[in-house]
Amino acid sequence: MGKDTGFTTMAGAKSEGDAPEIGVGMLGYAFMGKAHSNAFKKYPYMMYPPVAVPKLVGIAGRSVDAVAEAARRYGYEGYYTDWHKMLEDDRIQLFDNGGPNDTHADPCIAAAQAGKHILCEKPLARTAEESKTMLDAVTKAGIKHQVAFNYRFVPAIRQIRDLIDSGKLGQIYHFRAVYLQEWIMPHYGTPKIWRLDKAVAGSGSLGDLGAHIIDLAHYLIGGIKSVSALTRTFIDQRPLPDDPNKMGKVDVDDAFVSTVEFENGAIGTLESTRFAAGRKNYNCFEINAEYGSVRFNLERMNELEVFWVGEEPKETQGFHNALISEGYHPWWNNWWPHGHIIGWEHTFVHEIHNLLDAIVNNKEVGPHGATFEDGYRAAVICDAILQSASQKKQVDIKY
Repeated sequence: MGKDTGFTTMAGAKSEGDAPEIGVGMLGYAFMGKAHSNAFKKYPYMMYPPVAVPKLVGIAGRSVDAVAEAARRYGYEGYYTDWHKMLEDDRIQLFDNGGPNDTHADPCIAAAQAGKHILCEKPLARTAEESKTMLDAVTKAGIKHQVAFNYRFVPAIRQIRDLIDSGKLGQIYHFRAVYLQEWIMPHYGTPKIWRLDKAVAGSGSLGDLGAHIIDLAHYLIGGIKSVSALTRTFIDQRPLPDDPNKMGKVDVDDAFVSTVEFENGAIGTLESTRFAAGRKNYNCFEINAEYGSVRFNLERMNELEVFWVGEEPKETQGFHNALISEGYHPWWNNWWPHGHIIGWEHTFVHEIHNLLDAIVNNKEVGPHGATFEDGYRAAVICDAILQSASQKKQVDIKY
C-alpha cells in the first residue's frame, strides 16, 4: 500500500520471531493520553504473544510542567512542548494524536509526511473538509492510519458485527442509537472549556458523542444515504475558565437528534446530548432485523439483550440477557475466565493491537479498525447534520 517506509518491512520480518519494538510519540497527556498510555503499557503482556512491544519514546503538550509530569507518570523517555520537534525523532514510528480537535490535522499531516504511522483520536477533524486533507496526506504517504473509534473494539459490539456478517440477523430494518451524558448541565457549573468552543472542537455533542454512534452506524449497518436533523444549545453563555467574572459565547450544539436513511434500505435515529440528567456514559443502540433484535448499553458493556424470532414459546417470548464473556467471544481468550468482566479501558488495548498488527504484518486496518477514510465519512455525516439543522431540510450524503 503506497510508499514503503522501511519499518514495516523490517517489522514484518521480525514478527515471526521476537516481537519488534515500535517507538510511540504521543500528543496530549490528559484524558485520552492517559487512556492510550495505559493501553500501550498493558498491551504486550495481555495480548500475548504481542505482535510488537510499544516503546514510549516521547510525549508532547503545551505546558512544560504538566507534560514533564505526564512523562514521569506514564513512563515516556522524554517530553516536548513542540510536537514538531517530537516528530523529528527517528525512534518514533507511531504517532498517537490525543490532542484537542484543532490539533488533529496539522500534526497528523506532518507525521504522515515523515513516514510515521498514525493513531488519531475522534472526531478525525473539525469538519469534513479538514478530515479530507488528513485522508489525502496518509493516502499519499502510504502509512497505516487508524481513528480511535474504540467502541468498535467492545467484545459485545464485535459480536454483533459477526452476527450481521454471518447473516443470522437477516435484513436490517432499524438502527436507533443514543449517546447521553450529563456533565455540562447547569448544576455542574462547567465553564466554557475547549469542547464548547467551535474554533477548537468544531461541534459540541455531535462531534464529542455523536461521532461515535455515527461510526457505529457505518460499521454495523452500512453507508448512510440521507439525514434530517435538529440541534439545540441550551446554555449559550458560560464563564471563561481563566476569568469566571467574564462570560463567553457557546457556539456549538449541546444536543442533536437526527433521522437517517441507510443505503441498504434500513432507517434509523441518532441522538446525543450532554444534558441528560442521570446519564453518565449512556451509549445505547438497538438493531431490529428480520430474524431478531439486539440491544447494547455501554454502561453494561459485557452484556447484550437479544431476541430471536420464533425460538421461544409464546408464553416466554421476549428479550433475554446474554453475558459476552466466554472464551470464544472476541478477545476474551486474552483476559479472564468467563464472568470476570472487563471494562472501558480494555477497548484501547484491542484497538492498539489492531493497528500494531497492521503495521507489523502489513495488514489492512479495516474493516474492524476505523481508517481515516472512516473518520472522513463520519465527518461528512456530522457536517450534513449541522447543515440539515441550519437549513431545516433533509440533506443527501455526498463524499
